Amino acid sequence: MRAIQKTPRPAAGLKPKPRRSVPGKAQKVTPIFQAPPDDEPDISSRLALGPLPEYLGYPLRRAQIAVFEDFMQAAGRVGLRPGQFSTLVVIGANPGSKQTDVAAALGIQGTNFVAMINLLEERGLVERRAFDRRSYALHLTMAGQKLMETGVALQEAQEASYEEILGPGGRQVLLGLLARLTAGLEARKAARGW
Repeated sequence: MRAIQKTPRPAAGLKPKPRRSVPGKAQKVTPIFQAPPDDEPDISSRLALGPLPEYLGYPLRRAQIAVFEDFMQAAGRVGLRPGQFSTLVVIGANPGSKQTDVAAALGIQGTNFVAMINLLEERGLVERRAFDRRSYALHLTMAGQKLMETGVALQEAQEASYEEILGPGGRQVLLGLLARLTAGLEARKAARGW
């Protein structure tokens, strides 16, 4: 007796993509979904967001997601994700830095950072050298240096496109405001002893 496998329903706003059947081949039961057509708005534009758009955290997070997606679309073809790119840039700017210092500079938790360094090391982009008995110094390999330079070139093009979106000087104004907000919040955190 054949088991009947339930097909999961698509997430809101997504429609199942039709599957082609190939004679003589077993068909996968897993559905493939596609985004709604451009004339059909996605769910986020149909829901009232209340005061969320007026709170800094919400538009900052939405902007971060959009910027990361934009980066991944450009850098994904060379196998770079935003966190990996940032890590390569910081190691490239500070060869021989301790692994814990690079993680702290990027605000990445230690266990997550170790996993990322393991992956970058497996790909032949980063190498760990003993710093002392308890820690490692990080260095880019030649392949890591080349990929970092490719990533920088891609990011420079992305930054130019943000300047077009934000208008003349808008990118610099936004960077200044974000730096001021970050510094102010970090100072407040330190004053409170967090």
